[in-house]
Amino acid sequence: MELLKATLKRIEGLDKNITKLAQQKVDGLCKPLKSLGKLESIAIQLAGIYRNLELDVTNKAVISLAADHGVHEENVSNNPQFVTVMQSLGFAKGLTGVCVIAKSAGAKVISVDVGIKEDLPIDAGVIIKKVKYGTDNMAKGPAMTREEAIQSIEVGIEVANEQIKSGVNVLATGEMGICNTTPSSAVLSVFHRCDPSIVTGMGAGVDSIEHKIAVIRQAIKVNQPNPDDAIDVLSKVGGLELGGMAGVILSAAANRVPVVIDGFISTVAALIAYKLEPKVKDFIIPSHFSEEPGAKIANQVLGVEPMLYMNMRLGEGSGAALAFPILDAASAMMNQMATMEESQRYMQEVMSKQTISLQKGFHAF
Repeated sequence: MELLKATLKRIEGLDKNITKLAQQKVDGLCKPLKSLGKLESIAIQLAGIYRNLELDVTNKAVISLAADHGVHEENVSNNPQFVTVMQSLGFAKGLTGVCVIAKSAGAKVISVDVGIKEDLPIDAGVIIKKVKYGTDNMAKGPAMTREEAIQSIEVGIEVANEQIKSGVNVLATGEMGICNTTPSSAVLSVFHRCDPSIVTGMGAGVDSIEHKIAVIRQAIKVNQPNPDDAIDVLSKVGGLELGGMAGVILSAAANRVPVVIDGFISTVAALIAYKLEPKVKDFIIPSHFSEEPGAKIANQVLGVEPMLYMNMRLGEGSGAALAFPILDAASAMMNQMATMEESQRYMQEVMSKQTISLQKGFHAF
């Protein structure tokens, strides 16, 4: 709890003086005003985060947190839980979807066990930070204790702090956990104070969406989570990887590092972080519009607008990794693009030389 408290105290918003200067610089670039759209707003946001007009986003990492869910026993997913183990090991070997996308963007993927049901080999390349062996079945009682929920958040903070200390200057959130769209839908339903049917989708596969919705309703009825207490919601109907991702976001904000969030599940985790400290929103860069029906609502509740329409719903952090090159482009625009004044000066220099050249040619003739 002390790490969480200390982290929350360190979070400040964007540097408004720098964002004002960044806006002036972007407006002065050699282009029609606002013609580069979201690229401009991202560059200004990055400047406010880093407190610097010279942007550096060269050292990127996706932190992918994995955990299992007790609610799986309610048949809310067609996939067996061993897939959580398989994919987590695949993250460490660079074999999953997020890994190949991240590699193409020059980024690394950090695989973290925050609550996998099985013990992983200690030499498999996965960081072992297990809080417990999966959550309990939230349809029958709390998914975890309040203390375990806090511990899961602090795992994310710890791992992110370590990566930032090693030189990482852009983070992204990723996850792995069979049936984790179920707790994500439950958390969002509580925060949005709506029926689970509005925010629940098929996830990675389920025979009956009606059954999945009924299980979520049951979990909320049994546990009565308090929508004004993010940790209470996380502990009663959430997941360990949701807590871990929330911790990554809190660490990023406390250390003034941008954090790119993935789709539905990552956005729900961002909501948990936002409920704990609203200023984290200044550090969040949403990546893509997930195909999960709850994603649109999660974005609206958080008040963000993703940049990519790619019809994706893989999770893992794949959409966040796909957005990394856009941050590179925004930084290049800020760092390298000429201002209108510079372009005019260059034009005058070139035309002056051209005039001299023509005069010499005329006299020679």
